[in-house]
Amino acid sequence: MSKVILLSEADLRACVALDLAAVDCVEDAFRRLATEPVVMPPILRLDIVQNNGEVDVKTAYLPGLDSFAIKVSPGFFDNPKLGLPSLNGMMMLLSARTGILEALLLDNGYLTSVRTAAAGAVAARWLAREDARRAAVIGAGAQARLQLAALKLVRPIEAASVWSPNASEARRYADEMSKTLGIAITACADIDTALAGADVAITTTPSREPLIEARHLRPGLHITAMGSDAEHKNEIAPAAIAGATRYVCDRLAQVRVLGELHHAIDAGAVSADASFPELGQVIAGQVAGRTSADDVTICDLTGTGAQDTAIATFAFERARTSGRGTPFEA
Repeated sequence: MSKVILLSEADLRACVALDLAAVDCVEDAFRRLATEPVVMPPILRLDIVQNNGEVDVKTAYLPGLDSFAIKVSPGFFDNPKLGLPSLNGMMMLLSARTGILEALLLDNGYLTSVRTAAAGAVAARWLAREDARRAAVIGAGAQARLQLAALKLVRPIEAASVWSPNASEARRYADEMSKTLGIAITACADIDTALAGADVAITTTPSREPLIEARHLRPGLHITAMGSDAEHKNEIAPAAIAGATRYVCDRLAQVRVLGELHHAIDAGAVSADASFPELGQVIAGQVAGRTSADDVTICDLTGTGAQDTAIATFAFERARTSGRGTPFEA
């Protein structure tokens, strides 16, 4: 028998916040992908179409870490009609030496939300202009809120605009987030208006049709696209991908299958065998990111098992240090 630590969402929220420590944790995971023999299999995906649901399973082994995580992440997008959250999930943390289960992290998707937002901050830290002060957020859901808060940790954002296909949600977002972050936020009636004058744009929707077109690209703009984590999702038009000065992704093999890049390949805007840098390579200094203030940069984030192992081990260590969690015999 072995002792397993059960960590509730409340435990994990008490241990892990969306702060610079979490951003640094996720940045380290990106760096390891570029510099170490990380073992990260393709995402296992299950679609339950009749209930508008999807389930992703992600995992990775990062050399040097004592544990690795296996994450189960369901998204059932009709749940709000039932008074339930769209996203939930859990992570299992196992010993990288013995494979014995060490902890169950019943986070209901909280750690995924934190690491996803932190990844956006990492992208902005390495690709957005250092003087970026105005943001545009496409989408008005939970991740749209976290992404803007994370961006503010790494760039001096003073104002933002937001667009959502649901105008009332955009207005609610602008009202709530302006109070939370202490900056002026404007709800916009269309994407063109939202992007006008933006230094950083963040797309956070499950859209199946492109939202950002080539005409929206202008000198100095950085775009973080994080909504296209499945083959059918698409927020950035193929011509915009082809028109950027620098396109960067989290994992090239992955975005060729389910990120924005695969739509550009399918449309013939980008060659199927074209090579693009990964964010970890930029962080490790292996390739250049932004090289001038006028560069247009796009970072295509689909989420990786490496990030999940990183945030899970980070959370578990903090929980052990603070004495949180309920042990039980497995």
